[in-house]
Amino acid sequence: MTPRLLKKRTKKTGLPPGSVVFIGEKKLETTNLKIIDYDETNFLEKKVNTIEECLPFKDLPTITWFNVEGLNRTDVIEKMGRYFNLHPLLLEDIVNTGQRPKLDDYGDYLFSVFKMLQFNEKESTIKSEQVSLILGVNFVITFEEDTGDVFNPIRDRIRNGKGLIRKMGADYLAYSLIDTIVDNYFTILEKLGDKIEFLEDELVVNPRTETLQTIHSLKRELIFLRKSVWPLREVVSRLERGGSKLIKETTGIYLRDVYDHAIQVIDAIETYRDLLSGMLDIYLSSISNKMNEIMKVLTIIGTIFIPLTFIAGIYGMNFKYMPELGLTWGYPVVLLLMSVIGVIMMFYFRGKKWL
Repeated sequence: MTPRLLKKRTKKTGLPPGSVVFIGEKKLETTNLKIIDYDETNFLEKKVNTIEECLPFKDLPTITWFNVEGLNRTDVIEKMGRYFNLHPLLLEDIVNTGQRPKLDDYGDYLFSVFKMLQFNEKESTIKSEQVSLILGVNFVITFEEDTGDVFNPIRDRIRNGKGLIRKMGADYLAYSLIDTIVDNYFTILEKLGDKIEFLEDELVVNPRTETLQTIHSLKRELIFLRKSVWPLREVVSRLERGGSKLIKETTGIYLRDVYDHAIQVIDAIETYRDLLSGMLDIYLSSISNKMNEIMKVLTIIGTIFIPLTFIAGIYGMNFKYMPELGLTWGYPVVLLLMSVIGVIMMFYFRGKKWL
């Protein structure tokens, strides 16, 4: 089991519920706080150094997005929880980066967890980051493990007043963030799809040991991707069905679209998993066929020389008149000839990719 599929929780053993203990990989030394406050006509974006600077925005009629980067400073997370009256169990879930996507309704606010995934081009792996989202009446708080996310298009829309985001409430902002996370899954699926298509061609032309390793690597990535995405449909479905005063009916229509996208992502993941399983069978069949071809050639060679060897074995080449017996260099020449034949056969086998 790889570490990113199962986080180590030994630090939590024996502690009471609600203990804020960071579990995961330490990605930032400090915690960064950023604020975006807006309505239809006004906009403010700033970076703050303390939690106290966030408090004036808490009760404003405008919509405020508090973005927290870095989770290892649990004292900052706890202070944020005190000022916004967040439940201790919620704070515990924020700093535990092994959470599965979920949704909890605390009445005055909704708490949800998502997996923000990005594709690492250099290593051809999926980078995962937990994003916790809290939706209040007029604010949204997001907690991220690291700097650099997929939300820049949302920030640009808010800055430039594009679309409906400046005209709608905090629930629409939360929808926009969730929608961006889900849409980014399609980008990752496109990257994986290109690699799978390349592997299919390679399997037909020249299956190698490296091909098998790549197939197993992609299967691990898809297992991880499925684990991150599968619970998402339940989360979005609960948001879309309503039941919370924080989600307006007009936003529910957009959430239904996100739900459809989540289903499409899950279907694509299952399709890719089936393709990779079939490619593993194709690889084994190709290797078996290749081995059969090699054995066929070697069998033909062996069959040709069996009767010759049989005849030479009976007579032992012990004839009275053999011209080569009188040659001074006959013996070394024969040894050289055997060596040359062996080298030629080795290069022939390498050329055929049998070695």
